[in-house]
Amino acid sequence: MSFKRLEADDFVISADSVVAPMWSTGNAELTQFYSSSVQEAGASGDFYLNVYQTGSDLSGSAVQFGIAYGNKYGSGSRVYNLAVDGKSPSSTVYGQYQNLVIGDENTDFVFGNVTQSQFHAITFERARYKESLLPGSLTLKISGSAGNISLTDNSQYIVAETFNEAGRVYQLISGSAGTKITNDGTTSDGYSAKSGSYGWFLPDIGTILLNSTALAQPAISGGIAFGYSGSTDSGNAGTGSALPGITPMSSMYKAISGSAGAASFTINSDETITADYIFVRPRSSEFNYSENPSFISGSTGEVLYSSFINNPVTYITTVGMYNDNNELLAVAKLSRPLTKDFTKEALIRVKLDF
Repeated sequence: MSFKRLEADDFVISADSVVAPMWSTGNAELTQFYSSSVQEAGASGDFYLNVYQTGSDLSGSAVQFGIAYGNKYGSGSRVYNLAVDGKSPSSTVYGQYQNLVIGDENTDFVFGNVTQSQFHAITFERARYKESLLPGSLTLKISGSAGNISLTDNSQYIVAETFNEAGRVYQLISGSAGTKITNDGTTSDGYSAKSGSYGWFLPDIGTILLNSTALAQPAISGGIAFGYSGSTDSGNAGTGSALPGITPMSSMYKAISGSAGAASFTINSDETITADYIFVRPRSSEFNYSENPSFISGSTGEVLYSSFINNPVTYITTVGMYNDNNELLAVAKLSRPLTKDFTKEALIRVKLDF
């Protein structure tokens, strides 16, 4: 075994972006949506609704994303205690996302340029992506009584990215696959004319926050007259009902699943693969002799064969990476033995992915 210290110019670091479909179907577009009546009727149904790519009781079924509804004043769900107004599952969800996304319980959500007290959250199942969502790949079609709308993010139209506690923040605009579409009722930047942007796209935590107020606007103001259970009026704090089948979560599920014709959800995941390339360079005068016991005589220490003295030949089969404490950290195997003698030099590139 022979050793050689690696120099600084023997190392090269590379980072590559790997894009993959989000859904467990293997496709970037999801057109079939299913929910579980058991989950919706259970204790968790007051807080979120899971969405599957096939019937939840079928083999191979898997959660694709969850839908939750948050309201600052607790509207849209039954209060925990009739004596405590405004404290309900929707207010709990609002506070959770407030801490997760903004990191400050005293700061409100500002979609575009308008402060809102409510939102619908779409949180992707963590198993569906490795690192983050891919900006510019989103197309979400939502249907309402006033028609359909297609939403995407504005990552292609910003000069500098915005960050908060959840990482990168992009505004949701009218459009598809990162391309803006301005229709009647939307401004030149793709926002709703009266309610700001259509929400936030948060790729680093796998979450979309939909501006419920913007979607509830009539078509003339850029909305789809999206209807859901729960008041947006702070004066009706926490008194909204939550009857089976008409909760804010189930209303959004029906709007996404195509109750009025729209049924398409396209998005990709993104992962940055970092690799270290290490170049090992056996020079002509190096690694020509073997330390294998069969190379020398055990009694005299002499080379057994005279041809190995002036014209030795070795075969490189393995490259080991050691630290300064002589501890083996990594091993690279060559696909076939590499012949080495005084007339040959080699360049071996070792790639370490992590």
